[in-house]
Amino acid sequence: MIQLLRFFRNVASPSRDRRLSSLEQFANTIIPDYRLTWAQLDWWDDQSFNQYLDRFAQRRRFNTHRKWMLWQLLRLIEKVPGDTAECGVFEGASSWLMCAATRGQGRMHHMFDSFEGLSAPSAEDKSYWQPGALAAGEDLVRRNLAPFEGSFETHKGWIPDRFPDVEGRRFAFVHIDVDLFEPTRDSIEFFYPRLEPGGIILCDDYAFSSCPGATAAIDRYLADKPEKMIGLDAGGGFFIKGVETAPEREPVVKQ
Repeated sequence: MIQLLRFFRNVASPSRDRRLSSLEQFANTIIPDYRLTWAQLDWWDDQSFNQYLDRFAQRRRFNTHRKWMLWQLLRLIEKVPGDTAECGVFEGASSWLMCAATRGQGRMHHMFDSFEGLSAPSAEDKSYWQPGALAAGEDLVRRNLAPFEGSFETHKGWIPDRFPDVEGRRFAFVHIDVDLFEPTRDSIEFFYPRLEPGGIILCDDYAFSSCPGATAAIDRYLADKPEKMIGLDAGGGFFIKGVETAPEREPVVKQ
């Protein structure tokens, strides 16, 4: 299917749209509920981004849209002070983007992961995930991020056990990608108060039917907060921290 989309995208003729319509009809017959994407997206031909995707063998996988959105959102924090963090690192593909986007900004990137896969799901998570899924070793992550040596730290352990390592730090961008209810809840509870105004929390798992616990954890935490989660069309969601207001003071009465 991907190869067909690429072929139709590169056909420079007046009949291209008709061919795409034929492909749409074909896809609707095979997978009726699947939503196709227009093939004329400029970022598909972004050379540097495609080189990054190839580095992590991502170009032909389902995550490319979310990786592009991560890359774009990181542009918004150039003037926001604070470090960056990722909860749930896997092979380091998202952390690579975070380090690349903030290179030279004087930030430290903090990575929190058991490096042993997922913990045991709770009742909130239903039955999609199993303990130990998505395991990737710390050594592999460090090798993948070797070009950024000195600008990142790994904090190996089960979330939230290593969060005290950065208790006194402030953050501009936090990427939460832990799939399950409890570590998602623990992550947003820790990082939200430490997020600078204008900073961003992006949850990769938000609004996926495979990750109901992650969605529930975010929605419950933000229920009494001024920020609203923006659900993305390719999955995931983010919010931007609002300006923290000082407590109201009693008016000064001149004598």
